[in-house]
Amino acid sequence: MTKVFIDGSAGTTGLRIHERLSSRTDITLLTLPEEVRKDPRARADALNGADIAFLCLPDAAAREAAGWLQNGHTVLIDTSTAHRTAPGWAYGFPELRGARERICASRRIANPGCHASGFIALVAPLVTCGLLSPKSALSCFSLTGYSGGGKQMIAQYESGTQDALLAAPRMYGLGQAHKHLPEMAMYAGLETPPVFCPTVAPFYAGMEVTVPLHRAQLSSGLDGIRAAYRDYYSDGLVRFAEAADEDGFLSTAAFAGRDDMQITVTGNEERILLVCRFDNLGKGASGAAIQNMNLLLGLPEDTGLNVPTEAAI
Repeated sequence: MTKVFIDGSAGTTGLRIHERLSSRTDITLLTLPEEVRKDPRARADALNGADIAFLCLPDAAAREAAGWLQNGHTVLIDTSTAHRTAPGWAYGFPELRGARERICASRRIANPGCHASGFIALVAPLVTCGLLSPKSALSCFSLTGYSGGGKQMIAQYESGTQDALLAAPRMYGLGQAHKHLPEMAMYAGLETPPVFCPTVAPFYAGMEVTVPLHRAQLSSGLDGIRAAYRDYYSDGLVRFAEAADEDGFLSTAAFAGRDDMQITVTGNEERILLVCRFDNLGKGASGAAIQNMNLLLGLPEDTGLNVPTEAAI
């Protein structure tokens, strides 16, 4: 039976991974007693004793933990930013062209960032098929629930004595140095990162990523974009929806609690909106990590995940 260890199981991402895996009978979860949960030696022993280990840690701690491995069989799936553009690490977005093969051939997998997942899912297919130039100067607006900020932000929003400013959406990453930008450019196939506007809102989970385009930036209009998405996303947990609005609205909450992702295209032939919706803790974090584990184990990618039957591909 496959032995799995979650290093950082008390964090938001680690807790969701543990929740998804705890009822599975095809794996054995290795756990540490509370008194040694943070002990480096105990953690190193657990990492080296696992077949697959999830690193749900801050960047510096993830780099340190990765250096503790002393065997040739443990597969690491790192959910931090530490290794997403690092040589020798496969980028864990299976739906990208060639990614499944790279993931299965690697023992080091970097799980994508939540904002980055939406942007890359929207842009990479268009660059790959030649509809959008790698030289394109793009912008991206991303709206996320507060759970993406981790335990401290969750506590801030749920304290009951919160600052009145938390009752409305708040932009952040104002200096255009957000930690997801390097992977957003690299895996979307762009020469430069987008102008990026991440915004956290007063709801727990859900994410909506939007990339606006002028027709002049593309070599095809709406029909060509839709055809490209239909062709590109023929399997996996990303699906293209021809029409996805709710009476003229697109709710960020539509995929909260789920582990799949929806892409749609709106606008007109002059001004186009590419929109991606998913759960920042699902396909944006924990769900994607488990999808990668399932792929390594030769299982259906949605095993143990919340992917409604009508969305299954």
